Amino acid sequence: MKDQTKTTIFTRNFTLLLLGQIFSLLGNGALRFALSMYVLEKTGSAAVFGTLLAVSMIPTILLMPFGGVLADRVSRQKVMVGLDLASGIAVLAAAAAFADSRGIAVTAALLIVLSVLGAFESPTVQACVPQMLSGADVLRGNAAVNQVAAVSGLVTPFLGSLLYTAFGARPVLAGAGLCFLLTAFLERFIRLPAVPTVKQRLREILREDLAGSARFLAKERPEVLRLLLFAALMNCLSAGVVVVGMPYVIRRELGLSAQLYGAAESAMGFAAALGGMVAGLLVTKLPFRRLYWLAAGMGACMLLGGGAMLLPAGEMGRYGALTLSFCLGQLAACIFSIFALTAIQQKTPENMTGKIMSYTMTISVCAQPLGQLAYGFWFDAAAGWVVLLATGIAALAAGLLSKRLFAKW
Repeated sequence: MKDQTKTTIFTRNFTLLLLGQIFSLLGNGALRFALSMYVLEKTGSAAVFGTLLAVSMIPTILLMPFGGVLADRVSRQKVMVGLDLASGIAVLAAAAAFADSRGIAVTAALLIVLSVLGAFESPTVQACVPQMLSGADVLRGNAAVNQVAAVSGLVTPFLGSLLYTAFGARPVLAGAGLCFLLTAFLERFIRLPAVPTVKQRLREILREDLAGSARFLAKERPEVLRLLLFAALMNCLSAGVVVVGMPYVIRRELGLSAQLYGAAESAMGFAAALGGMVAGLLVTKLPFRRLYWLAAGMGACMLLGGGAMLLPAGEMGRYGALTLSFCLGQLAACIFSIFALTAIQQKTPENMTGKIMSYTMTISVCAQPLGQLAYGFWFDAAAGWVVLLATGIAALAAGLLSKRLFAKW
């Protein structure tokens, strides 16, 4: 833990972590943008795209609790280096094998491999922040990590659309692979306290750690579990709309270009970066019990998105209004997620941070495959404005009804 008197969060370790995240997120964002455009252009179906995303998330859901155990039992620095190195090699191998005759198969295989690796890396990165920082600096650190992710979301869709349009999918994959390798190189210089070694059989370690973390959530901190279940519900409602619906509505229903979709994604990245900045400023000013308004605000923004599709303003007018509503929702969602993550971290002992972060992420993302799969078929079967309005009503109601949940924190 760092001294509370530190005036900056940018210590050597945290700076290296942020730099590594910059390159990792740049590579991952450009990669996923290129693959999503490739699948949509080759199949023309939101259902196929949603199914691929859903299937690729299954390894993450199944393996992430074990990733949390690894993060608490092995050097987190070594875990990050090894996984980013493996990610870089996998993406470069996919780039070498990529061709139109087998592009969909290579895409599916790569998404699954990255899902497996991400199941072990994501809880490790989340557990590093409270290990490097302390007190109010944890929230500022989470806000900084969020801003890095947001700026990546701002840059990579626009960059990915330019590279994909000019060169196709294969060069984008090659560049993404190099980004992962650079991330692994930077993480080699992070220095964290050694993890105490305990001589136990693997079966005993898994049983002890998984049972202990489950007991922590169910009995010692049930409010954390309730928050995670609420986050899963909001993810189920929003992930399908944003991940599947947004590209489908812009590309297929409005008939606009990949560059305009990339611009909309970049605008949402800017909103997310702004959300991270605002969260850092509100660290001592926004009580957690008021966060239900942010959850309700996400639903209101989905309603605005559905209304935008009904405007008599032409394709570009509807596109602008839709993008604005999604950006406002992204702003609210980022502030909410930063505060919620920090509250969970601060209620968790350091020797359990990796496991609880893995449960946090598992419960949060387990709804995503179902949401993406369902919304893929829903957007194929119904008009976009119907889906957006129905989802907005459900999310708004859930946010308002969550007032009692947040009042207990």
